[in-house]
Amino acid sequence: MSEETRLPSTDAPPSAEVKTEDVEMEQETMQEAQEKQPETLKRKYDDAAAKNGKSEPNGKSEANGVKLEGASTLTPVIVAPRAPQLEYIPLKTGLAYDVRMRYHAKIFTSYYEYIDPHPEDPRRIYRIYKILAEAGLINDPSLIGADDIGDLMLKIPVREATREEILQVHTPEHLDFIASTEKMDKEALLERTEKGDSVYFNHDSYMGAKLSCGGTIEACKAVVEGKVKNALAVVRPPGHHAEPNAPGGFCLFSNVAVAAKNILQNYPDSVRKIVVLDWDVHHGNGTQRAFFDDPRVLYISLHRYEQGKYYPGTTYGGADQVGEGPGAGFTVNIPWLVPGMGDGDYLYAFQKVVMPVCYEFAPDLVIISSGFDAAAGDIIGGCHVTPPGYGHMTHLMKGLARGNLCVVLEGGYNLDSISVSALAVAQTMVGEVPGELATTLPKPETIETIEEVIRIHAKYWKCLQPGHMAVALQSEKSLRLGDSLRTHQANTLFHNHQYITLPILESKFHATLEDQIVASPDIYDCQTIVISVHDPPEIWGLTDALSGTIDSINSVVVDPSQQVLEWAQARKYGVIDICVPLHCDDDYTYNPQLAGQELLLYVWDHYLQFFQASKIAFVGVGEAYSGIVHLLGHRDVRALVKASIGIVDKQPLRAIVPLIDENVTEWYFRNSLVFTSAKHPCWENANGDAIKKPRKKFGRVLKGDSVGMVDIFGERFDEGCDFILDAFEEFDSSDD
Repeated sequence: MSEETRLPSTDAPPSAEVKTEDVEMEQETMQEAQEKQPETLKRKYDDAAAKNGKSEPNGKSEANGVKLEGASTLTPVIVAPRAPQLEYIPLKTGLAYDVRMRYHAKIFTSYYEYIDPHPEDPRRIYRIYKILAEAGLINDPSLIGADDIGDLMLKIPVREATREEILQVHTPEHLDFIASTEKMDKEALLERTEKGDSVYFNHDSYMGAKLSCGGTIEACKAVVEGKVKNALAVVRPPGHHAEPNAPGGFCLFSNVAVAAKNILQNYPDSVRKIVVLDWDVHHGNGTQRAFFDDPRVLYISLHRYEQGKYYPGTTYGGADQVGEGPGAGFTVNIPWLVPGMGDGDYLYAFQKVVMPVCYEFAPDLVIISSGFDAAAGDIIGGCHVTPPGYGHMTHLMKGLARGNLCVVLEGGYNLDSISVSALAVAQTMVGEVPGELATTLPKPETIETIEEVIRIHAKYWKCLQPGHMAVALQSEKSLRLGDSLRTHQANTLFHNHQYITLPILESKFHATLEDQIVASPDIYDCQTIVISVHDPPEIWGLTDALSGTIDSINSVVVDPSQQVLEWAQARKYGVIDICVPLHCDDDYTYNPQLAGQELLLYVWDHYLQFFQASKIAFVGVGEAYSGIVHLLGHRDVRALVKASIGIVDKQPLRAIVPLIDENVTEWYFRNSLVFTSAKHPCWENANGDAIKKPRKKFGRVLKGDSVGMVDIFGERFDEGCDFILDAFEEFDSSDD
């Protein structure tokens, strides 16, 4: 009998017979599949060993170091072992530091200067170097500037900048003056210190300035040449205030500007565009000046500005300063209007402006002018950026220019704050993850500032254009909506109530302010006058996400100040309505606070004191209320003014400045009410903790339950009106 006809054993059950046939068919199928594939070797794993171990990537037939039973000594090589294909991670972070930069110091002339040293203290760089060693980022037990500083950071030798390098930014006269300090006698050095713009000199100042400048150049070169993945230049004296022809603000040479010029000149193939980010709390006027017309350098500065009153005390750091000529748009100023900015404010600026613009610019190198005077604890800066805040900003900038980043020390005058902040930056540069932010929400003033910056720069950067179409506000074909609204309001009052205009006859006022003062027709003879001083009305509407155009059909004008006029007219009071524009054409020097102050003084000096009125009440809404406070402190109005109401949302409180006599403050407190938003910063600090109630010089300040001008006004309007009526009645009863 042939094998094909052989019957299965009768001992085997039918189910076993079927199973055997299935297995044989499966094996034949697998064999056919294997014949179609390249021949491979197989490893057999002991179940117990494989359960407790793992397959080794290098091909070893082991699990946890134990030889697997039955395993073949031959394993397939699918991917040959090779070194990590990484360019950035294996490199160290460069560190430029030289103890000789500590020799530049102020000459002491008294014991007081010794115990309370100059803010630009030589110990600044020592404390940073010391904390890097304490954190284990460098290995230098003696802190003398060792050559081998460990596995994480690489020492970058510091040299003096050459005359040719410095002259790329500074004039020969400026360089020669700094060089001459080496041979000046003590009296001449003290005289130059006294006459200078916040600078001091000794015989080592020239050497220190050249080392600071040269160290910055070498740090940037090390990054560009790929010797380090990034670099930290712990240098002094700082540089971003040094103008091409003059030192200033503790700065002798513009270190970052000189380094950027040098890199652009010497590495034209690899570095064509540079971002200079300046987060020092002061505006870097010197750096901005060096690149104001240069499209190769994008200069971005975040700084306290406060309408140009904060150092360096000019309007050169305003948002409207965008560069000139081919450099137009490549200077981006983010000017803080108030102090106290923290992590949430800086990160908001990064998310909305800094990073989008930097991504679009696509730099080849990033240099950070890293002042730490915005750090929490620095009294001069008055801001609250934490070490994690600096870490997060550094982390974001590391993502640009393929990681080519150089951080250069600028200001920072609290030794504890500057050291922990610099450590956070260094840790992030090495590869550590930034810590948790102290705050994540921006202040209202921050949102306003960023909105202004975006509006100004939308015509230069595509990333800022969605929702902010660049419009020529001065075009003959365009009409400002604010002007149209004020014209409509005035016409309504003229036709419905026969209001009149109180003209401004002095040329110092901008033309936009001429029609902002209207009054009831009997204003000259009224015994009781209510004066409403307010910002322009709010416009609520829908905007197009791409163009920013307003849907006029679904937009409304909300003006709560009109309730004041209606309330006063119902009681037969005289009414004066003053609208203070927040903006004035393209005049970026216009300040609504100052305009309101001047308008109120003008109205008092030329009108109110000559009227027949015996009782006057002021109602201020928004930023315009500051003009009322200014008037009450600068003119003796107590015989006529019986009440002052202020309603503010996010606007800062205004303190009265009593130029008449010291009793004005107490009088203002008794005769005023100032209603604020529930979230007004006068009630809590940057961390959300409650703080003391505002002092009497701010008036009688009351916290509302609402947020937003319209809601606050509606909530407190009746209370304010009752306060005015009580003040008038009290005067009438005392007069009787």
